[in-house]
This record gives sequence, C-alpha cells and structure tokens, in this order.
Amino acid sequence: MRNVRVLLAYDGSRFFGWQRQAGFPSVQETIERALLGLTGSAVVVHGAGRTDTGVHALGQVAHFHVSTRLEDDRLRHALNHYLAPNISVRRLETCADDFHARFAAVKKRYLYLTATSRFRPPFGRELCHWTSDPLDLGAMRSAALHLIGRHDFSAFAGTRSPRSNNVRTLRPIRFLVSRQRLAMCLGADGFLYNMVRNIAGTLLEVGRGKLPPEVVADVLASKDRRRAGPTAPAAGLYLVRVSYAEPIFRGPDRGPRGAPGVFSP
Repeated sequence: MRNVRVLLAYDGSRFFGWQRQAGFPSVQETIERALLGLTGSAVVVHGAGRTDTGVHALGQVAHFHVSTRLEDDRLRHALNHYLAPNISVRRLETCADDFHARFAAVKKRYLYLTATSRFRPPFGRELCHWTSDPLDLGAMRSAALHLIGRHDFSAFAGTRSPRSNNVRTLRPIRFLVSRQRLAMCLGADGFLYNMVRNIAGTLLEVGRGKLPPEVVADVLASKDRRRAGPTAPAAGLYLVRVSYAEPIFRGPDRGPRGAPGVFSP
C-alpha cells in the first residue's frame, strides 16, 4: 500500500458536493468507484476541502492509499480512463505515508466568478454567477479592505460553521476584471462554511450601491450573519489552490510525447 495524492479539477454542477452521501452523486464517491474498477479494491479518498453542491474545483487536492504496481504517470492515465469526463486528475504523485490532504493544508485559495453582461450568457450558466447590474469596482475594493487580516468572520459564516472558533486570516482580495467578467480571488489560512460566497454576495451588494463600503467593517465587528449580504450562488465558486508546508506536484507536467501545448519556433 502506498499513499498517493492527486490534483483534481471538476465541474461541480454535476455533483451534490464532494462528500459521499447515499442516493446522490458526489465527487468523492465517483473517484472511489473509479479506483474500485481500476484496482478491484475499496479505497477511501480524502479531500482537502468539502466543496458543496454546484461548487467547482481547479485545484482540489486529495489522497488515498492504494496497492498497485502502476507507476505514478501510468496510474494517472488509468484513473482518468475510469473517471467521468467532468472530473480530471491533473497531477498524481506518491507521497509520504502520513500526508493528509485536509489536515496538512495551510492555505486555500478560491475564486468567485461573475458574468456582468446585460443579458444572461447563453453558455456556461452553471459555471458562473450572473448579474446585469452596473457594479462600482472602486466601492467593492474599498469594502474588501475592511476584511483583510485576522478577524472573527462569524458575520460571513453559514449556519453549519463551527461556532467554537471562527477566526481566520484573510489575505488581500484580488479583483480580476474584463469586459463582461468579474473575478474575486480570496486566499486564507482556512474558510468557514459559505464564507467565500457570503463575502462575494456582500461585496456585490456594495458594487450595486445597496450597501456603503464602510458598513462592511461594522458587519464584520457585529459577528451577526443577518447584517451581511446574501449568499452568492454556488455556480460562481471555484476552489483554485490548496497549499502545504511542503512543495507538491513539482516540475513540468510532461507526457510521453512532451509537454502539451503550442510553442513558438
């Protein structure tokens, strides 16, 4: 038996979240069933984050113990063959036996994507949030400054969050803007249940002019979820990266015919 960690991407609109649950398709169960078909043995897969129904991932990390003679790259190809097309194993490597994808994580990064067109986009409705309202980016940036640092984020936590300790350290929020897209990138040492979606919903309310930027500081200090903005829809949320004290998935990802892509001469 060896411990293997994987870097995963998946379309969360096809699943009822990460965690296995009877009667509903989940990311965890789908990978475990693929491993059963591949190895013939029951395998438990542990993820770094329990993404909810409709939440996507570009950089979810998971680990599992497996008995196989396949070396890492062959195992990745075989596992992708058994998986549905809405999940992809981007990287795979054997790691220390005591590595745990969830408990060893030190930082996580999420992205919240909003389409900002006048009319609802005809494609990718399940891959982003949409608003036709004009947004004041300057006001949103001003409001976001009140959230940076180490705070009690109870005002932005969902009802399923543990109430014993809601203190987290939030890094500066980055705003990536194109003509019809707005992405908010949030990184922290950990996130509470629905914390990113509640922050995104609040900042969008500021952008619409429904909340003044300075009120966010009062909302944060109140620790009262009722004073913050609405929970933004799950469709816009992506788990982008999970970081660890040790470097993981190092080096270029080269296949048997070299690194994929188009290169200049």
